[in-house]
Amino acid sequence: MDSSGVNPPNFIVPPVEGIAGGGTGYGWADVGTESSNLCKGVNVIDPTQIPSAELLHVWCMPSTANIGQQEMPRPFDHVSLLVARNERESVQIALRPKLSWASSGIAGTVQIQCTDLCSASGDRLVVGESLTMRHVVPILGVPDALVPLDLPIAQINLLPGETTSIWVSVDVPAGQPPGNYEGQILITALKANAEMSAQVLSKAEKYNLHRELKSCLEIVEPVDGKPLDEVAEILKSATSSLKRLLLWPVFQEFYEDNGSCDMMDEDAFTNISVNMKFSVTVWDFTLPLTPSLPAVFGISETVIEDRFALEHGSKGWYDALDRHFKWLLQYRISPYFCRWGDSMRILAYTCPWPADHPRSEEYYSDPRLAAYAVPYAPILSCSNEARDSLRKDVEILKSKPHWRKAYFYLWDEPLNSDQYELIRSMSSDIRSYAPDARILTTYYCGPSDAHGSSTFEAFVKVPKYLRPHTQIFCTSEWVLGNREDLVNDITAELQPENGEEWWTYVCMGPSDPQPNWHLGMRGTQHRAVMWRVWKEGGTGFLYWGANCYEKSLVASAEIKFRRGLPPGDGVLFYPGEVFSPSHDPIASIRLERILSGMQDIEYLKLYSSRYGREEGLALLEKTGAYLSPERYTLEHTPIDLMRAEIYHTCGA
Repeated sequence: MDSSGVNPPNFIVPPVEGIAGGGTGYGWADVGTESSNLCKGVNVIDPTQIPSAELLHVWCMPSTANIGQQEMPRPFDHVSLLVARNERESVQIALRPKLSWASSGIAGTVQIQCTDLCSASGDRLVVGESLTMRHVVPILGVPDALVPLDLPIAQINLLPGETTSIWVSVDVPAGQPPGNYEGQILITALKANAEMSAQVLSKAEKYNLHRELKSCLEIVEPVDGKPLDEVAEILKSATSSLKRLLLWPVFQEFYEDNGSCDMMDEDAFTNISVNMKFSVTVWDFTLPLTPSLPAVFGISETVIEDRFALEHGSKGWYDALDRHFKWLLQYRISPYFCRWGDSMRILAYTCPWPADHPRSEEYYSDPRLAAYAVPYAPILSCSNEARDSLRKDVEILKSKPHWRKAYFYLWDEPLNSDQYELIRSMSSDIRSYAPDARILTTYYCGPSDAHGSSTFEAFVKVPKYLRPHTQIFCTSEWVLGNREDLVNDITAELQPENGEEWWTYVCMGPSDPQPNWHLGMRGTQHRAVMWRVWKEGGTGFLYWGANCYEKSLVASAEIKFRRGLPPGDGVLFYPGEVFSPSHDPIASIRLERILSGMQDIEYLKLYSSRYGREEGLALLEKTGAYLSPERYTLEHTPIDLMRAEIYHTCGA
């Protein structure tokens, strides 16, 4: 695969149109595409008699490419990925029909079949576990939602004149033996009756089929040691059940012409498929289970309550929060749930159960969690009961080894002296019985009524105003703009010897061309958020909301971004019910790129531990990956160069 995604020779690139960074492939016509020699629309095409390569274009693109519906085909190539243990690496497979072979308003149906990836020594990366596929679905016309596909065999419909992409991810377990792993992906155009049979099998029918087959298995399995006559009865019962299953309408096509099967045999099927070789080299080093950089991301509990009609504190409410927490951990993110109060007060907590609950230790001690928020209950109620509950939780957590990961997030972006005073008061309350507690405060300005200070001077002096009532000073990247030199002005005011830290965050800004996670920005622009954090020397990162879309009272309702915010701001995943019957969240492409950026930090940290931080910064610049907030790679090749250099010097 050409990981850079560079256009082939003599390819004329049309003008790019789009949102913010634009990416590639929005808003231009389907011109310059190589035409098939097949006659279009004259006869009904039987795809079982024609190589699938004659019916559709298939090519690969890196994970940083935004593949729009009008993306032009590239040359076909095989996939080759380099992955560390405990790392996820992704690539995209793009599909575009050359002509239509269906009569139902679609260009045709395509089957995608994967094999396990195997090494010469017999080790495997198993399809459906280590190898997964997701269909890229546009949001506001921009490729973003990643809807899981069933494996090892999946089917998707292609539309005339449109490019569709599949997001393929390889997750390498921490204990996977290093080496070369190879497999293949077969992409095959299907004929109409295959489409129909796939469409009539609903999720409910799949469930019933699974239940019936499982029942047959349960009947047959316990036959060891039973008398022969009893075994015969068991087999008779199982046979009856299987015969009943085979009479389902979905299998009807296989009984036509006195039971002769109308399917292609396996060899013929393979011969007409587009056969894409899939190679993965597993490197002999492992990314740490606990992220080196705490990245704390908010999940709105009120959005979950409204959309899924859950009563606060009910069993369904706890189940939903638990599902979201566990799901987000795979992205090297440390989630916190939040409820907003008046004047930007915030109740932030990582675990929904009190510290003395059996489930709380499972949350707080999870090694994938780099930091956790302790709820300050008096933010919602100043009652003695709330204060006693807080004190009890803190006393329990203080005695645990994971207390060093704890922080309190009390107020978001205070604006004036009154709000600063409230932060001091709450902090004093906490630190009266937990002197080593860490308070996090986000801010993009100083107190508006600070006397004798300029706007920027008041911003820089925030540590002076909040010391010792804040230990984690979390500033907006928006304020910095492209002025990296301002970082020194900010950090010079901190006292790291007293445990003070500097974190950063992005929210509505910064905007294009600086790194952020808005919908439609370039893929490298999404990934560069974490490059920026590492280069500027931040020791943590905060994002205000990962599910903060417009309010809805129906789980499957269309997702709408909040008015007044850039598209995608505050929304990094979608409810599964919007796309399928699944209750699991649906990741955005942007969330996957956040994970890649977090993994890049681990590579850079490894390199710097060996050669020093200055050499790590030099590597970013030498490879062309990242130089400044407005100067970073627009192509994928420098990323692979940086990763390979780190492996060959540190892990080989």
